[in-house]
Amino acid sequence: MNVREKSLIKHAEWKGKIEITPRVSVDSAEKLSVAYTPGVAEPCMAIHNDIEKSFDLTRRWNTVPVITDGTAVLGLGDIGPEAGMPVMEGKCALFKAFGDVDAYPLCIKSKDTEEIIKTIKLLSGSFGGINLEDISAPRCFEIETRLKEELDIPVFHDDQHGTAIVTAAALINALKLVGKKMEEIKVVINGAGAAGVAIAKFLMNFGVKDIVACSSKGIIVEGDTRFNTAQQELAKITNRNMLKGTLDVALKGADVLIGVSVANCVTKDMVRSMADKPILFTCANPIPEIAPQDAKDAGAYIVGTGSSQYPNQINNVLVFPGLFRGALDVRATTINTQMMMAASYGIANCVTDDKLSREYILPYAFDKSAHESVAKAVSKAAIETGVAKLKQ
Repeated sequence: MNVREKSLIKHAEWKGKIEITPRVSVDSAEKLSVAYTPGVAEPCMAIHNDIEKSFDLTRRWNTVPVITDGTAVLGLGDIGPEAGMPVMEGKCALFKAFGDVDAYPLCIKSKDTEEIIKTIKLLSGSFGGINLEDISAPRCFEIETRLKEELDIPVFHDDQHGTAIVTAAALINALKLVGKKMEEIKVVINGAGAAGVAIAKFLMNFGVKDIVACSSKGIIVEGDTRFNTAQQELAKITNRNMLKGTLDVALKGADVLIGVSVANCVTKDMVRSMADKPILFTCANPIPEIAPQDAKDAGAYIVGTGSSQYPNQINNVLVFPGLFRGALDVRATTINTQMMMAASYGIANCVTDDKLSREYILPYAFDKSAHESVAKAVSKAAIETGVAKLKQ
């Protein structure tokens, strides 16, 4: 039995991966009157007089919805909000297990950008932060941007920024092993959807200057109107050498390949054309852009994938539990670039120099110390950048 077959059986047994458990006992008239009516009127009126008290007198302070419209679920594509529920429930379970964050799946039955934004805004008073998930590009960019502008709680699209944060962490440690610096390397990103665009922009904050992005249409270059709006905007700040062509052209002399695309689109010859000690993060799921052993046979020095079946799993589960834990702990009003960079360093620093190796550049997803490191780093950055309402 393979893992997918086993998963279907277990989901039928579990009948859901999360549940609600009361934090209070209501087994007597006195306890009932305090937790509910008539006593509950007092905290209600306290919040009515000061909405900020909703964070102190309810579970709002620790509550995050995992929201999707079902249009970009895993590598399965547009399968609908109901079909996305197993993924959203799984995400919620990870939020609790690794960050002690109470997360709830919300699957919106609409593909209309304005409807989704309005729905989330109307519900936002119930939550301490918003996690967007598996919403297709380019709509996801507008949804996140608008919500960040219009809400005063953290809004985070994990497919974009969670992937970018963990990729940066992996690159920080991989570059230590190959003896190269961020500002010196050429990075090729294959796949220019939500994750690819976010990774490209985020790596620039670490000093990477030479980035070439590719989509199924080829190298993204300024002035090429075949690409969508988000990709055309990306073209203005990447590929300054104005390369044209396909992925094989882009990879010549490249130090790093970051794949967030499709299976088996990279050949051994492409890897051989890269620079000395090439780094490959081939994260297509469930099958990477090139099999890890094939990449190594062709000269790849470090290989990471999105799969737990191989060393160096590059998975955003290392990001979102700790990132939201840190943001919620200081009641941050947003998640800014400095907080995200702090999360990358928080992950990377969990791998000490004596443990760092070609097959161990990131901590394991189930390493709770990694999530704690991210939370502390994010809280500190939120305070330092003035977006925290609480000062720990």
